[in-house]
Amino acid sequence: MFEKLTEIICEYVEVEQENIHPDSRFIEDLGFTSFDFMSMLGELEEEFDVEIEQTEAADIRTVQEAADYLEKLTAEK
Repeated sequence: MFEKLTEIICEYVEVEQENIHPDSRFIEDLGFTSFDFMSMLGELEEEFDVEIEQTEAADIRTVQEAADYLEKLTAEK
């Protein structure tokens, strides 16, 4: 999950995959704008066939939090 997530992150920001760590913050460390982040969430929904709740997405700050949330959603399917 983490590796696939980092691949998708690299499509949105100019960061090398090896420089993305579990504690990397989307906005502060990786340079995401809120538009980039919301666009990426849409792609994640399609990629993993899940529905991301906006209220829960607002609490996601780090790459690991996003990976954990996606794992939870895919396990619930």
